[in-house]
Amino acid sequence: MEIDAPKPEQQFTGEQLFLAADAGHSSVFTALTRDQLALALSLRNDDGRSLLHVAASSAQPEILSILADADQSTSVINSKDEEGWAPIHSVSSIGNMQILEILLNKGADVNLKNDAGRTALHYAASKGWSKVAETLVAHGAMIDLKDKLGTTPLHRAASTGKSEVCELLIEEGAEIDPVDKSGQTPLMAAVICQNKEVALLLIRHGADVGIEDKEGYTVLGRASDDFRPALIDAAKAMIEG
Repeated sequence: MEIDAPKPEQQFTGEQLFLAADAGHSSVFTALTRDQLALALSLRNDDGRSLLHVAASSAQPEILSILADADQSTSVINSKDEEGWAPIHSVSSIGNMQILEILLNKGADVNLKNDAGRTALHYAASKGWSKVAETLVAHGAMIDLKDKLGTTPLHRAASTGKSEVCELLIEEGAEIDPVDKSGQTPLMAAVICQNKEVALLLIRHGADVGIEDKEGYTVLGRASDDFRPALIDAAKAMIEG
């Protein structure tokens, strides 16, 4: 349903503004005065999300730009919802480069953590958005930051089989064998999730097959019977040079 632009005496409710932000009705926001925009920026829905959150996660760049231009600080850009998600987390998860660039140009914090301890790079890595990940790194994203489970972006990319992002992170200097709170490395994550291409890639980059997790299993111990021979061959090839 199209929402008409406000007349001078017309006031929109918070619910109407959130609906407009989600649906992409930019005329609603272009017609607001500066004072009305300032008030709109302070609104939060039941999940603690701002209009910027909604515009970002709904991929509405025009509305996001209007709202971001009305905020002279970075407080709204980096504001968090009830789960600690800022707009940059949502955008990095959905992989929208246009909106990511707007947020970065307005001062979005690339290393901001949500309540799970994850940064935007964790989400870009797990979804396989290599261009988003590259852009975040170029803007200072810390490659080896760990979330509350101790997993790095490389863990996340390895567990979801995103080989291109794994390659990118390694080329940018990511630690190859960080361990999470269960003692598992990205290679173990790839093996457990049956991501053969990523596992072999990690071994070619020097991942250690002999590290034991907290249950005493190595990579080979975690591997399925049909997966293990390929891992052994790859490890031997690395040793033999």
